[in-house]
Amino acid sequence: MSGLRELYQEVIIDHSRQPRNFGVLLDANHHKEGFNPLCGDKLKLYVVEKNGVIEKMQFEGSGCAISVASASLMTEVMRGKTRAEVEAIFNDFHQLVTHGHNADVESRLGKLAVLAGVAEYPARVKCATLAWHTLKAAIADDPQAVSTE
Repeated sequence: MSGLRELYQEVIIDHSRQPRNFGVLLDANHHKEGFNPLCGDKLKLYVVEKNGVIEKMQFEGSGCAISVASASLMTEVMRGKTRAEVEAIFNDFHQLVTHGHNADVESRLGKLAVLAGVAEYPARVKCATLAWHTLKAAIADDPQAVSTE
């Protein structure tokens, strides 16, 4: 299991140092800012949704390695998903990072399973879920500020 853990750590480090889909998305029809006061993570999420499907998603901001890697992975996974699929993936992801390894959930989440270890560090769950809560608020056009507190 230590080899798998090392691989997962490498993926997280890679996504935190070279985040995918990083930057402003000028044609976004949804956007939202999120903040994690505990860790200082801040992000802006930009989403292009057409006919109920996420076509593009990008983010900008700064944060800890887990926060940035989670946002980067999320932007890759959510492309092409419907709102119903986004909700299902959100629920599985939240279960993964709060309860830990679960073969069924991990098989559904694919590459997002690299963040399963976050469950071992409860203070880091808010780092991992910031982008996800921000996404839900963005596509719902929720006017409330997104904060993990």
